[in-house]
Amino acid sequence: MRYLPKSPTERQEMLAAIGAKSMEDLFSTIPEAYRLKKPLNLPGPFSEAEVIRYFEERGAENSLGYSSFLGAGVYSHLRSVVTDAILQRGEFLTSYTPYQAEISQGTLQAIFEFQTLMCQLTGQEVANASMYDGSTATTEAVLMAERLTGRRRVLVARSLHPEYREVLRTYAKNSGLTVEQVPFGSAGTLDVGGLKNSLRDDVCAVVVQSPNFLGAIENLTPIAEATHDAGALLVVAVAEALSLGVVKPPSETDIVAMEGQSFGLAPSYGGPFVGVIACRERFVRQMPGRLAGQTTDLNGHRGFVLTLATREQHIRREKATSNICTNQALCALAATVHLSLLGKEGIREMAEQNLAKAQFALSELLKIPGVKRSFAAPFFNEFAVELPRSVKMVNAELLRSKIVGPYVLGSAYPELSKHALVCVTETTPRAEIERFVSAVRAALEMPL
Repeated sequence: MRYLPKSPTERQEMLAAIGAKSMEDLFSTIPEAYRLKKPLNLPGPFSEAEVIRYFEERGAENSLGYSSFLGAGVYSHLRSVVTDAILQRGEFLTSYTPYQAEISQGTLQAIFEFQTLMCQLTGQEVANASMYDGSTATTEAVLMAERLTGRRRVLVARSLHPEYREVLRTYAKNSGLTVEQVPFGSAGTLDVGGLKNSLRDDVCAVVVQSPNFLGAIENLTPIAEATHDAGALLVVAVAEALSLGVVKPPSETDIVAMEGQSFGLAPSYGGPFVGVIACRERFVRQMPGRLAGQTTDLNGHRGFVLTLATREQHIRREKATSNICTNQALCALAATVHLSLLGKEGIREMAEQNLAKAQFALSELLKIPGVKRSFAAPFFNEFAVELPRSVKMVNAELLRSKIVGPYVLGSAYPELSKHALVCVTETTPRAEIERFVSAVRAALEMPL
């Protein structure tokens, strides 16, 4: 009864209640040509123990025993079993959109706590909890800036994640937005001079990522000054949220668009994740998605409500600020539990481990003849290095040693064809870093 909780008698009672004679009647509206008339081509039937064993065997075929030095927007971090235990509670796992506050207090409080944590991390005054991921959050931040300024031109750092830029271009195509790129300089950071030359009174937003896709940490102060002098809004994208454990929060910015995957969410082949928009309170009316707020009931007890929900599913309809119609509450809950367990000191310690291990990996790689550091700017847990031969060839050799190699920067930046983006987190033991460096050395020493 664990998997089929309804008995045959109960099913007949349910069918009778809705006026159906059989289960087949439930599918009568589906054309005959599209109905499956034969059993699915699946092994079995299996007992529960056999099903578990089957999936364990399939899982073992994937990447057992591999170490990874690939980041590029998705990061492997430690996760507590407590997080999964709470996520799997039925009241969270199966909860629906919290329209009715009187029966959704747990979900609303979790969202409220998530928003509070995001404000503390980003140095902003208001944060939401309804973006799909970092890429959609970045695009929604730009659309928010467009509504706030009434302008239609966007300047985007070329060092912004390539996939974030692609999502923005897709949205802009039919939105009347003009998207232009600003190059990065020799240090790997935004060319502020190039930005100033491109800024005019028709720019609604300047979008920059920090740490950027090349691993470099941006100096946001001169970027913010130039942007604000032109009457535009600064949007800062954060793809590696854990960096805020040691890097100064982007308080100079107007809107922060962040990917929260690093907080309690496994890479999971690319999702689901949780995006965040945080901003100044004066911009809140143009913030997309949802905002949970704290209030009191008639008896003076604390309670939670949806303070703002300017979505097309709700009362706003065609005036909605966004067509995003989900709520990443379960992923936001994972981040909330994760951050609560770590606390301020834990987050800082985890971030410092990332920084220290990345510094160690870089120092060891630079001992290999021909390997050079690509950019001089400070970095967090990712850095770019130039190799004396093809990164794809090196990665192919690394894979033979059960090592997932770094990101090939040439795939997004043709001028960086021999440059690799290396990622090291707290999950990477020192021994694995040393094994990785030895494997890179061996690959580079192989005869062509």
